[in-house]
Amino acid sequence: MLFLLAAEGGESDHNPIIPIWQEIVVGTVAFAVLCFVLMKFVFPRMEQTFQARVDAIEGGIKRAEAAQAEANQLLEQYRAQLAEARTDAAKIRDDARADAEGIRQDILAKAREESDRVIQAGKDALAAERATIVRELRAEVGTIAVDLASKIVGESLADEARRKGTVDRFLSGLESTGAR
Repeated sequence: MLFLLAAEGGESDHNPIIPIWQEIVVGTVAFAVLCFVLMKFVFPRMEQTFQARVDAIEGGIKRAEAAQAEANQLLEQYRAQLAEARTDAAKIRDDARADAEGIRQDILAKAREESDRVIQAGKDALAAERATIVRELRAEVGTIAVDLASKIVGESLADEARRKGTVDRFLSGLESTGAR
């Protein structure tokens, strides 16, 4: 149809700057149809796609913020648990030190008691041994003293009762002299 219109008008009376009015009408109708199709079908579809993309981005940001908040909360919980564990470990360590000190004190007290018991038993044994030695020495000293006195005096001090009385008096005298 455009060819026919172009052939009728001829080429000579046509101004190249001003378009032919039939082309303007056809162009306007085609533009109107194109705009109608774009506004009716394409733009709503593009708006839906754009809105879905915006929702996805905003949803992703919200999910990321929620995940970040949850991660921060978990981090705080872990820090609190770690602090609690450190506190518990310090308490256990202090309790163990206190228990060890108590056990050490108990062992030292038992060792002191055992040492005191051994020393006392040694003292008792030493006193008993001393008493035994003193008895034996008294008997020996008495016999030696009687023999010596018999030799010096020239008479026999064979009478046991007399001899024992003399020896006891002599030793008592020595003890009283030694005590001064």
